[in-house]
Amino acid sequence: MNVKVSMSRSALAGSAALMMLVSTGCARVKPDELSAQLAELRAEMRDEYQQGDQRVATDLGGRIDAVDSRLDAVADELNALSDEFDVTVTRLEGAIRFNAPVFFTFDDATIRPEDQAVLDRFADVIESYYPEVAITAEGFTDSSGSAAYNKALGKRRADAVVAYLATQGLDQGQLRAVSYGEMTERMMDEQRGPGEAGVRNRRVVLVIDGTLPPANTELTTNN
Repeated sequence: MNVKVSMSRSALAGSAALMMLVSTGCARVKPDELSAQLAELRAEMRDEYQQGDQRVATDLGGRIDAVDSRLDAVADELNALSDEFDVTVTRLEGAIRFNAPVFFTFDDATIRPEDQAVLDRFADVIESYYPEVAITAEGFTDSSGSAAYNKALGKRRADAVVAYLATQGLDQGQLRAVSYGEMTERMMDEQRGPGEAGVRNRRVVLVIDGTLPPANTELTTNN
């Protein structure tokens, strides 16, 4: 972190005095006396920098605490949905992972009518507690088909959820879609195929971040 800190008037004055002393009358100053004055000036300047760093750290810490407090409130509200829906909420550092029962039929990216209710409630919570938060829809598939095909299918599923949330009042600018396809590390089980087999892997997970990423930021699929 680069911190620009201005020297105090006393430090500037001390520096000017020492420079004048060295340039005009160095012969009249004992070496140990000059060293002592330089050491005093260095200590004063060091204090200035440390105080500046502390001010920045305090300000940054306060903003982080505010973000965490609001995310905690969102997590509490989303956890309350577990009484009505089969959801799990994982609190991450600076983010929340919302595992909602938003599943898809085999080789399809259409949101099922029975899954719309939980997305409606999700949108209500975000609008009420943190309307400027960043939301990433992560699309997944089971392991049927090629990895490339599943990556594209996962993206279509994530895009479908993003589009639906936008119809529920969330700002398109705060929504992102990314696909993990058939990523083994994120599989719910080893089931795959048509029907109910593999349905738990054909899903979208929502991740809520405390701050919006910069415009035009490309999301990666590294996890």
